[in-house]
Amino acid sequence: MNGEKKQRGEGVIAGRNAVNEALRSGRAIDSLYVARGEHTGSLSALIAKAKKMGISIKEADGRKLDFLCGNANHQGVVAVAAVKEYAAVDDIFRLAEERSEPPFIIIADGLEDPHNLGAILRVAECAGAHGVIIPKRRAAGLTYAVGKVSAGAVEYVPVARVTNIAATVDELKKRGVWVYAADMDGENWCNVDYSGPAAVVIGSEGFGVSRLIKEKCDFVISLPMKGKINSLNASVACGIICYEIARQRSGIKTK
Repeated sequence: MNGEKKQRGEGVIAGRNAVNEALRSGRAIDSLYVARGEHTGSLSALIAKAKKMGISIKEADGRKLDFLCGNANHQGVVAVAAVKEYAAVDDIFRLAEERSEPPFIIIADGLEDPHNLGAILRVAECAGAHGVIIPKRRAAGLTYAVGKVSAGAVEYVPVARVTNIAATVDELKKRGVWVYAADMDGENWCNVDYSGPAAVVIGSEGFGVSRLIKEKCDFVISLPMKGKINSLNASVACGIICYEIARQRSGIKTK
């Protein structure tokens, strides 16, 4: 039990003064949990400050707040610190330019499991991707759990957190990036040319790539499903596709 409490407390800041100081210092905050219905006084000011900084605000009941901070005195607010500063989309393009490579980007469309996001960061680093894009809301962020699963990859892979994935896809396409949605009923994943600027969209665990995002993509690519289960784990599918991209870009020929 003590180990569980300690693990829950990693990267967690509880209490109004402590959270206010963390925000004032510019510390990277992944999300702010506030007691449901309590948006008055000093807590209201904290919420306004966090919103201005682009931090995700989540309402929670008292039991959730107690759980997050190991029953510390949270005064109705708990901040979860990001394990690393978020990047901008421009940082991802800049890294590709520094490497003299066409951009190679992974877009996580609503992944909620931190283990999946951490594994995808590890894939991104190993396969040579220049960055990962995630949404601000209803998705896993750069928590300590994500950093741990990434096995250190979070230190090397820029992660951009955007307000609107659909608008970001439009932006990428305007900048010359071809966008590929990994979903069912698409082209065979290894019959597609990924040698140019490419972004791969990996959908959420329960629903896959959202309809709007899928419609905006240039291609839909699929992996063959030979068994009775019709889908792979998101990070596993991402790994297979990313290594096909890496193979093509490395000029490795199939026999």
